[in-house]
Amino acid sequence: MKIRASLVLIAAATLSACVSSPPPGRLPPPSGTPQARGVEGSWADPNGIVSTFQAGTFSTRSTDSNALLASGNYRNVSPTLVEINMTSLVRNTTSRVNCALVSPNQLNCTQDSGAQFSLARRS
Repeated sequence: MKIRASLVLIAAATLSACVSSPPPGRLPPPSGTPQARGVEGSWADPNGIVSTFQAGTFSTRSTDSNALLASGNYRNVSPTLVEINMTSLVRNTTSRVNCALVSPNQLNCTQDSGAQFSLARRS
């Protein structure tokens, strides 16, 4: 009888270990590590100009005086593609910009004029 009870306990322990373990490759991120959500947040170009994406609105500001250089809105076309409709306050023009999120920290963009630029996520 003791052998049967021991086998039942071993089987129960084995099954509970299988149920409580997360499947391989699906481990949660370590706590304290913020997860980037698409393009939301602040980005900078190589010249230090800061662009902010927040809840569908887009703005670009200078780093020295914090002056607003451009503003507009954006929409997520897919998890890695973003379309921005913006007005440049410096040039007094409107344009459409398509951006590809090529990594969590890099955004490659092409203006409707064909000009290209990259943005890096700010921490």
